[in-house]
Amino acid sequence: MIQPVRPRHRTARRACLACFVVIFAAVLSPARAADKPLNFVLILVDDMGWMDLSCQGSTYYETPNIDKLASQGMRFTDAYAACAVCSPTRAAVLTGRYPARIGVTDWIRARFQRGGKVYDENPTEYVGGPKNKLLCPPNPFWMELDEVTIAEALKPAGYVSQHIGKWHLGDPGHFPQDQGFDFNFIGCDLGQPPTYYAPYRAKYNFDPEIEPLTGNEYLTDREGIEAAKFIKANKDKPFFLYMAHYAVHTPIQGRMDLMDHYKGKPNDSPQKNVAYATMVQAVDEACKRITDALDEAGVADHTVVIFTSDNGGLVGPTNNTPLRSGKGYAYEGGIREPLIIRWPGVVKPGTVSHEPVCSIDFLPTLCELAGVKLPDRPIDGVSLVGHLRSNGTKSLNRDALYWHFPHYRHAPGPYSIIRKGDLKLIKFWEGPTFELFNLKDDLGEEHNLASSMPDKVKELNAQLMQHLHDVGAKLPRPNPDYKGK
Repeated sequence: MIQPVRPRHRTARRACLACFVVIFAAVLSPARAADKPLNFVLILVDDMGWMDLSCQGSTYYETPNIDKLASQGMRFTDAYAACAVCSPTRAAVLTGRYPARIGVTDWIRARFQRGGKVYDENPTEYVGGPKNKLLCPPNPFWMELDEVTIAEALKPAGYVSQHIGKWHLGDPGHFPQDQGFDFNFIGCDLGQPPTYYAPYRAKYNFDPEIEPLTGNEYLTDREGIEAAKFIKANKDKPFFLYMAHYAVHTPIQGRMDLMDHYKGKPNDSPQKNVAYATMVQAVDEACKRITDALDEAGVADHTVVIFTSDNGGLVGPTNNTPLRSGKGYAYEGGIREPLIIRWPGVVKPGTVSHEPVCSIDFLPTLCELAGVKLPDRPIDGVSLVGHLRSNGTKSLNRDALYWHFPHYRHAPGPYSIIRKGDLKLIKFWEGPTFELFNLKDDLGEEHNLASSMPDKVKELNAQLMQHLHDVGAKLPRPNPDYKGK
């Protein structure tokens, strides 16, 4: 005879059933998540220095929304741009390849900087005047179309892609829409905007020009509006949003409604520029527009957000202390960047990683996350997926990172770099002379160890030269017409 269930037994059964449901859901949820493609948002700020965020240590600039992103994901302390200037890093971000391999090793001159002249092919002749001891390889006017970008790599998996902001990788015919992006907003050959204020007209303009939504529109705000619009319009598709801000590049033009706040803010930090501070805050608010749009579209839980910069902060408008120097230079202030990656449900909130990573790592990371093959060519970056899944405990086992800048910009001239472990060797080609630093003990690069560690200099230089040979880097040459300085 079946016994009736007593109330306390009924309660126990309900509890057991509830536990079963929770366990069953937990078993199913990873499979369901895996069935739903991840979306990707890559935010690349122009010229933002390592110390330009509150979560990085700035006490003057205010970045609560980017700080929140860091608190929800992984913040990297040893993240690097692939170059100390913009175009090479942008090429590396999109292709996963070192600038020296691509052949874009300096910032690309826009048409207005060449008198409007248009070329049929990239230059090949070495350049240098009689005051330069070395002849330098020419920098191209565009990244070649046979390079495969993130947008092109993701397209077979059905991703829709949008570029917003600064492109700076070539003339018409080499814009984002020519490199796999479905949509492009103001990405052209310009390396900086004509102005941050509507109507955005100066001696040169965006190609094509844009119409402001309001009379007092600020460019960074408009970029954020366009990003939110794209997210909401494509919430039912896998998408890749490349938000490449023109800010905080020159011209240093602050957002007027924020100026008084920073003028009146107590400040004893080395960062002093009021207008620049408002530009940083504008980027932060654009980040909020993006994260809010992800929430409102219901896609935040399966969207990976990456926030970083293309090179170090420009000395003058900002200050990169404790790092040495800034944009354009071989020192940490020129190449070390903020990097934050939020991957909901995978990366433990508030994780900090000290693993050295670089711009070249984004393409292989996104390809693995999307389940697509890497482009059929040498890829220099490594996927960060395992490192992210382990909350920073799994090493990338990368032997070294490299930089190559064979151009004159700042004294003492062209340089190449290798970082292996905590040691960083800078080779200045005019000498050649070397500077060797232990970044673990000397983050500010104040103590050159080259003379006291000659064997290590020889070893690292040999590895650097082998790398440059392997990637087909163009090297400076002696200038037969050199007349002295």
